[in-house]
Amino acid sequence: MPTGLGSRPTFSCSHPRAEDSPKELHCAIKSMDRRMIKFLEVLLFALPSLAVERSDIPDKYKWDTTQLYATDAAWAKKRDEIAGRIPKLGAYQGHLGESAVKFYEALSSLLQVDEDLSQLSTYANMRTDEDTRAGAAREMKQSAEDLTAKFASATSFYRPEIIALGAEKVKAFVAAEPKLKPYQPWLDDILRYAPHTLSAPEEKVASLASMMEPGAGNAYSTLKDSELPWPEVVLSSGGKVRLDSQGYTRYRAVADRADRDRVFKAFFSSLKQFERTFGSTLDAHVKTHVFNKEVHKFGSALDAGLFDADVPSAVYKQLIDDVHKNLPTLHRYLKLRRRMMGLDQLRYEDLYASIIKKVDLHYTPEEARDIVLKAVAPLGPEYQKDMKRAFDERWMDIMPTTGKRSGAYSTGAYGVHPYQLENFNGLYESVSTTAHELGHSMHTLLSYKHQPYVTSNYKIFVAEVASTLNENLLLHYMLSQTQDKDTRLFLLGTYLDSLRTTLFRQTLFAEFEWRVHEMSERGEPLTGEKLTELYRKLLKGYYGDEGGVCKVDDLYGIEWAYIPHFYFNFYVYQYATSQTASAQLASMIRANPKHAGVYLNMLSSGSSKPPLKLLMDAGVDMTTSAPFNAAIQEMNAVLDEMEKLVGSK
Repeated sequence: MPTGLGSRPTFSCSHPRAEDSPKELHCAIKSMDRRMIKFLEVLLFALPSLAVERSDIPDKYKWDTTQLYATDAAWAKKRDEIAGRIPKLGAYQGHLGESAVKFYEALSSLLQVDEDLSQLSTYANMRTDEDTRAGAAREMKQSAEDLTAKFASATSFYRPEIIALGAEKVKAFVAAEPKLKPYQPWLDDILRYAPHTLSAPEEKVASLASMMEPGAGNAYSTLKDSELPWPEVVLSSGGKVRLDSQGYTRYRAVADRADRDRVFKAFFSSLKQFERTFGSTLDAHVKTHVFNKEVHKFGSALDAGLFDADVPSAVYKQLIDDVHKNLPTLHRYLKLRRRMMGLDQLRYEDLYASIIKKVDLHYTPEEARDIVLKAVAPLGPEYQKDMKRAFDERWMDIMPTTGKRSGAYSTGAYGVHPYQLENFNGLYESVSTTAHELGHSMHTLLSYKHQPYVTSNYKIFVAEVASTLNENLLLHYMLSQTQDKDTRLFLLGTYLDSLRTTLFRQTLFAEFEWRVHEMSERGEPLTGEKLTELYRKLLKGYYGDEGGVCKVDDLYGIEWAYIPHFYFNFYVYQYATSQTASAQLASMIRANPKHAGVYLNMLSSGSSKPPLKLLMDAGVDMTTSAPFNAAIQEMNAVLDEMEKLVGSK
């Protein structure tokens, strides 16, 4: 059976043939030297760039979608059944307030369709992601999306009617009908919107206006991803490379400094040519947020942007304040980077080049599984047992194949279990990704186990805590297993780069986004030139340009035009807050193993409480500097060891 590995080297005599499957590969080499076996396993699982068809991958590395629906035909039958139930929900319009019994009947009917539709969509998305070339799967996904749109339209009256009932009447209904008690957190979350909800005719106008919101982001994406004439540069190797966004991400890290200069100058000069156009698109996007703030009576665009997550603006501002107070730690890292690179002056062009000697760390999926299971031991045997099920019961789609969606994610269906997509390449990065996504999957599993459907979901604000805590545990486990200097430098350096890009770079983005909205709210023009001036000032301040820590060329003020996240709505700060929360939780668990139970209780709580309250119950107060201080303490500890290791080499 062909594996699709193509140019994989072959060996003489009893060595496996190119067409051998992984199972046959094991049989063919069973009598060979164990070191050669290890080499071939690494070879098999560390070549993501080679085309492998899904049919050539053993089932144990593929998720089992039959646990959702036995066949695509069964899925289609369920789709038709759901489609028939959706119009019936409209019969409850105007009747939610008749009685507690009618209220429960209406809500339970809504939630049952929502649950079934969620599972339907999950299956369609997963089947599509297995092979994005497959037309039948894409049709399933589109069919599910169409049904979701019909569901949203048919049930759009629920929220305004619940708000119109008022908190007192809703509370009385919950008291009168015990079956409504699990719905209380969900209803409370809906009722939060009362001060920001208009009359039905006004909300209809606002809803129609919101249809224009994606326009600016779509125009930005079309220009940047499809129409902008990206440059080509010739590297010192003689090769010519195209610098679109993907090319820039790849070649900004090349070893030759002159090549990095060429890459940075060419890429950002291309963006600079369209500075005014990019300014117009971001200005239009920000204005939609200011419109929403004004119409729905929020104090600021920031307040409006954070409202859905139920996070006060003070948390956002606290993060930015904490980062500014701790810029000396970032500058300490930058000085270490300069020293390790042997440079007289560190420049912005040097921040992505590797400072760590490459170490030969390769893993099979089984080795990654064993490492991650051992790493999460501080969370207890039950957590490990549940995590092992993800491998044993085929919740995971592990290997890269032709047409498969890139990247990694965790999803799930209530009443079934989580699912996880990866593109495992055998490198340490993939082991870390496995730990990260399993953090999400375990969060989902625990929430499914302990919450009814209505509160089984959780806010984005806490979602990344579970994933980054697992990464933290993995790092500490890996460090406990080796005293090799190069390996420790690799692990520590990788973690430091993650902290720089998460704690500091994402917060820089968050501050820029906030300042831009403030400018718009004051009526100041958001021209491309103004945006570049603001971003340049922030960039130079964060990286210590004036003090000579890291020199930033004025041209790189246009970097804001490269960041698509500015077309979201106050989203990026959550990368940093999650990292700080998980750092504090991991530290607390190491100091007191019993705190793992407190943390797992948080993961089991779904959305039964607001996200800040969930974290507070776990011992993390996001309204203070304590979580950020925990992350900075760990960053300084990593710097301490790296400086010691570099000094001893």
